[in-house]
Amino acid sequence: MYKRKHTILLLICALVSVILFLINITLGSVSIPLSTILEVLFGDSKDIISSNIIINSRIPQAVTAILAGSALAIGGLEMQTLFRNPLAGPSILGISSGASLGVAFVILASGSIGGVVLSSLGILGSIAVTFAAFVGSISVLLFVVFLANKVKGNATLLILGIMVGYTANSIVSMLKFYSPEEDVHAYVIWGLGSFSKVSASHLPLFSSIIIVCILLSFLLVKRLNLLMLGENYARNLGVNIKESRFLIILSSGILTATITAYCGPIIFIGLAVPHIARLIFAVADHKVLLPASALVGACIALLCSLIARMPGFDGALPINSVTSFIGAPVVVWVLLKKRKSETVE
Repeated sequence: MYKRKHTILLLICALVSVILFLINITLGSVSIPLSTILEVLFGDSKDIISSNIIINSRIPQAVTAILAGSALAIGGLEMQTLFRNPLAGPSILGISSGASLGVAFVILASGSIGGVVLSSLGILGSIAVTFAAFVGSISVLLFVVFLANKVKGNATLLILGIMVGYTANSIVSMLKFYSPEEDVHAYVIWGLGSFSKVSASHLPLFSSIIIVCILLSFLLVKRLNLLMLGENYARNLGVNIKESRFLIILSSGILTATITAYCGPIIFIGLAVPHIARLIFAVADHKVLLPASALVGACIALLCSLIARMPGFDGALPINSVTSFIGAPVVVWVLLKKRKSETVE
């Protein structure tokens, strides 16, 4: 009975994500008739301008939203399970801060040291920013993985990760102080996040990394279910705690690093979506919760992308302003629920 219910809910979430995907490629600042959109999708359109807008802009942005939402939701679920903390997110170990530090060195230091404002270099500057974010996040990830092998307790590792994030943010603040106004503005814009930064040419590589890491995350389902019951219980059942922690951090870290590098630091999706999935599916089994979080994350990201581009806005709103609006109430609800359960106990 429960298995059938969960299957139906997963199919509904998949259908909703398809509908939101189609709405995302239909609506935009340029009005395109539905018939033309269908012609473009089926390869029969002779309207070059409309084809260019849909194929090179709207579809990559919608696909990026799906992959980013799914990846961040899975990363957040893994971190919440590993640390047994409902307020843990995919960026809690400082990986997003590492990406921000890498971008800060490229954007902010370019004008202060080299005298060249990177924001004026167009596509070359965009590639440099993506590369710097990836290098910064992966560097922090490797450092955290190193600490994970040296530290026994998850609580200590969590504190160390948070401290790494604070250190990175401190360096970024100092770079901001000595940087030209144009570069500071470019850095702030990057930090607001966007699903439109992944071009059609970059989409294959971006998609490949995310899809492979998501598939590998599904191999960790058994470990996640056992760790949820406590480390001692999992160890008694033969689970290698150190190896499991390493694999979970690596999986979540690569997903977070890739999304941050390409889209900027997207907040709240990884923190809020796992709780929304638990609320909808009423289940703790990761065999259901992992795909559920991925689909709900895709739906939430597509919805946020759609809201950010609603008619009436001058251009597109920063994606983080929309994700915060949706995610913050969820976090408040989690805190109130936790407080209520503690009171009852």
